[in-house]
Amino acid sequence: MTEDALYREPALARFYDLDNGWTEDRSCCLGLARGCRSALDLGCGTGDLAIRIAAETGAEVTGADPAAAMLALARAKPGADRVTWVQSPAQRLDLAQSFDLIVMTGHAFQTLLTPADRGAALAAVARHLAPDGRFVFDSRNPAPREWRDWQPEASRRVIDDPVFGPVAAWDEAACDEATRVVTYTTHYRVAADGRHFQADARIAFPPFTELQRAIAAAGLRVETWLGDWTGAPLRSGSPEFIPICRPA
Repeated sequence: MTEDALYREPALARFYDLDNGWTEDRSCCLGLARGCRSALDLGCGTGDLAIRIAAETGAEVTGADPAAAMLALARAKPGADRVTWVQSPAQRLDLAQSFDLIVMTGHAFQTLLTPADRGAALAAVARHLAPDGRFVFDSRNPAPREWRDWQPEASRRVIDDPVFGPVAAWDEAACDEATRVVTYTTHYRVAADGRHFQADARIAFPPFTELQRAIAAAGLRVETWLGDWTGAPLRSGSPEFIPICRPA
């Protein structure tokens, strides 16, 4: 499989960083990290959450991600020296240590496109989770079919890049109904010279019952299901499936 441009292109990684910012999922996981001695941010991206956990809790923190360009940005940020950075996909993670808290935010779990990949990632988490540790991730509820709103007119915005200046951004998405895998593309056009960058991703929308089976098969149990990152309980119409897991 061809590596996503976002993984290797520094400009795209920088746009991603500016485009996303601090979000509720990160705030929730920062709260969960308080009192932990060690934490793993799996799919850490450009590193903001890992750096904040290390700075505000004093925990020993590792950030792991398969994207070299995003890790390069993470390593250059203030406070990055407090974090151990590892380039690895979740499925093949092998750190020979365990963690009090493992988090996988920003719907990174949905980049695992097949049941086999999701199972391998969950098994890797179980191997790295301390006996009394917790693991939390998010996966969008497919029922609202959120991808229908990820279209150019509804998503147009402008970000201010420190290198290129104003950059217009917009999204488009299409779903393969047979697999429930969505091809998601974010476009960036530099206002000054019209240069166009494109980040393509494929994300899966596994149903709730599959997540339940995969979590149990990995040797984990769900302590609590949340329906969003404000802490609301999971209901049928919730936008997210967010399990807080413990070792079984």
